[in-house]
Amino acid sequence: MKRTLVVLLVVVLLGSLWGEIAFSEARKVKVGLSWNEKLHSLIQAWEDYMIQYSREYGKEKGLEFEWIVTVADSDPVQQAANIENLIAQGVDIIIARAHDAAAIGASIKAAREAGIPFVTFDRECSTEVPTAHVGADSYNQAVTTALYFAGLLKGLGIKGKVIEVMGDLRDMNAVYRSKGWHYVEDLLGAWETIAQVPTEWNPEKFYTGVKNALQAHPEANALFVHSDFCFSAVEKALTELGRLAPAGDPKHIWIAAQDVNPQGYDAMVKGYIDVATTYDAYFHAVEAVKVITSILLGEEIPKGQKFLVAGRVATPDNVEKLENMWAREYKD
Repeated sequence: MKRTLVVLLVVVLLGSLWGEIAFSEARKVKVGLSWNEKLHSLIQAWEDYMIQYSREYGKEKGLEFEWIVTVADSDPVQQAANIENLIAQGVDIIIARAHDAAAIGASIKAAREAGIPFVTFDRECSTEVPTAHVGADSYNQAVTTALYFAGLLKGLGIKGKVIEVMGDLRDMNAVYRSKGWHYVEDLLGAWETIAQVPTEWNPEKFYTGVKNALQAHPEANALFVHSDFCFSAVEKALTELGRLAPAGDPKHIWIAAQDVNPQGYDAMVKGYIDVATTYDAYFHAVEAVKVITSILLGEEIPKGQKFLVAGRVATPDNVEKLENMWAREYKD
């Protein structure tokens, strides 16, 4: 009887010890996260969501994540140097938001030569194929916004005369948004794009570009804004020209935008922006963690596969009810 008791105690103790050993054997992995800049809150939201979700998801998959974060201050040369440093530190994987879609190709190649997987995030590379890409479906984002906008204008009996406020064409998201917009324009003919304003994602160029374009084209009755992250610059231009007014006001200029950043969220609630498709930071971050986890665990994915997250159409009628809206939690 005593011998049986001793054996049982040994089994229990060994089981407990084995459980502790198994728990402590979570594989530690280093993730090099390369930001091109941190000028607005979207990037901080992405980072926070990635780190938070990796703790939860890592436990499920037997991984313990360590994040090494670098910021390049909008300088592609500095971003390349930061990534070289991550490679030298021997990180297990790199995930990077490119400042320049072409220049990041050299970093992808350097990581490949060092045997380190490289995932592009949010912005695609135009010169090299990474291990994978995670981001928003920017083409579809523009198409869904444009389809809603076309229906809105046609329902009101309005022929749109649109000024397209473009992003930085070194960012493939801006390229895809323009293509999606013009696809629907050609398809449905609900508006004519009468001018294009390049901004390079510079808030000052949003302001001067919109103001100058509206002065040159007083017949314009609508804007397509590639991102509402600095919509206050657009509001400033419209205010100075006496054209900032909510829907329902005769002075209202019809506005389709993208992203629903904090400034865009506030402008939509006020009725200045009529429609935008969301850039869902939380869902982007979750997808990024899942993809890098799959790669770290050795799961096979086709080289360069794109994991794209669709956005949701937001309007003044539904924007305050949409769940997981990062723009309500983060302010610029």
